[in-house]
Amino acid sequence: MITEETLQELVETHGTPLFVIDHDELRNNYATFKKNLPRVQAYYAVKANPDPVIVKTLFEEGASFDISSIAEFEIVYENIKELPEQEQYDWLWKNVIYANPIKADDTLKKLNKYKPLLTFDNREEIRKIKECAPDSGVALRLRVSNAGAMVELSSKFGAAHDEALELIFEAIEAGLLVEGLSFHVGSQTTNFENYMQAINLAALIFKEVKERGYDKMDLLDIGGGFPAPYDESVKPFSELAKRINTELDRLFPVGCGVDIVAEPGRFIVATAATAVSKIIGKAVRHGKLCYYIDDGVYHTFSGVIFDHCQYHFEPFKKEGPTEICTVFGPTCDGLDVISMTEELPSVLERGDLLYSKNIGAYSGATSTYFNGFPPAKVVHVNL
Repeated sequence: MITEETLQELVETHGTPLFVIDHDELRNNYATFKKNLPRVQAYYAVKANPDPVIVKTLFEEGASFDISSIAEFEIVYENIKELPEQEQYDWLWKNVIYANPIKADDTLKKLNKYKPLLTFDNREEIRKIKECAPDSGVALRLRVSNAGAMVELSSKFGAAHDEALELIFEAIEAGLLVEGLSFHVGSQTTNFENYMQAINLAALIFKEVKERGYDKMDLLDIGGGFPAPYDESVKPFSELAKRINTELDRLFPVGCGVDIVAEPGRFIVATAATAVSKIIGKAVRHGKLCYYIDDGVYHTFSGVIFDHCQYHFEPFKKEGPTEICTVFGPTCDGLDVISMTEELPSVLERGDLLYSKNIGAYSGATSTYFNGFPPAKVVHVNL
C-alpha cells in the first residue's frame, strides 16, 4: 500500500496531477485471483488499463490477456516480439483471446496468422470471420443476466439461449472450429447469482451440443465482472470464488475435458493506483463549499462518466472542521463534476493536496486532452 508520505514525495518530484501505479499491488491482486480460482486461467482485460508497464508486469507474472483491439494486441505483442516466430504463434494461441464479439474486417485479417481465439454472437460475425480469419478458433458469447452490475453489457452483446445451438452449428458448417462458450455478467458485478445462472446455462448448452454430435468444445470463458473492493458494501472476492468453484466442480468437474478461463480487469488493477491532485480554486456556490482541482472527469476521473464509478477523496491536511463539498475538475465544462457529496475539511486552501485511492481501472484508460488539459502524469512504483 502506498503511504501518504510516499505520495507527497512523488508530488515534490513530479508535480500534479499524478497517477501512481503500485506494481506490488498488481502482483498481489493477480496472486489473489489465482489462489481463489485455481482452475481458472486469468486473461487480464487490457481495456481496464492498457498501460504497457502494467501489461509487462502481468506478463512476467504469467498472466494471459483479453484484448479488444489491434492496439491492445500490439501492447501485448511487445512482450514476445523477440521470440522466434513459431514460439510467438504458440504463445499467442495459448494466451490471447480477442473477446470483442464485433470486429472490423481489417482487424481480423491482421490477426488471422496468429490464430487467436475469437468470440462471436451473431450470423454476420460468422460470415465475417469465415472470410477474414478462417484459421481462428471461435467461442460463442452467451447473453446472460447483468442484474446488479455497475456497467451493463447484455443489451449490446450475447446470443440468447434459444439461438445458441443454431449459431454454433452454423459456425461449424461454415468450417470454423468452435472451441467453446463465453459470457460476461457485467462489470463490477455484486450480484453473485449472475455467475451461478450463467455457469448453469453454459453447462446446459455444452450438453445440448454434445447430444447433437459435436464434441470439440473444450473451453468455457466465464468473463469478467469480478468486483473491486471500492467500499465495504462489496462482498469479499473469496466468497464469490467459493461459489464459482462449487458450480464449476459440479458442472465441469476436473477431468471433463473443459478448460476454464476468465477475463479479470478491474479486479486486477483498480486498487493498484492512486490519483493525487492539487486544489487550484475555492468558492462558495449557492451556500455550498466548492473545491476546484487540477484533475477531472475528462482525465483521471473519467470513470465518473464512462464507468458509473464514484471516487472519494482524502486530504493530506486533516485538521479543522469538515463539511459536505462539491469537487470540480479544471475544465470550463459544467459536466466536469467529480463529486457533489465529499466530506472534506473546510479550511483547505489553494495548493493543498487531495488523493483518491482505488482508481486504477477505467480511469486513465479513458483520459483525454479536452480543453487543453493533459492527462495526469503516470508514475510507476515497486516495479
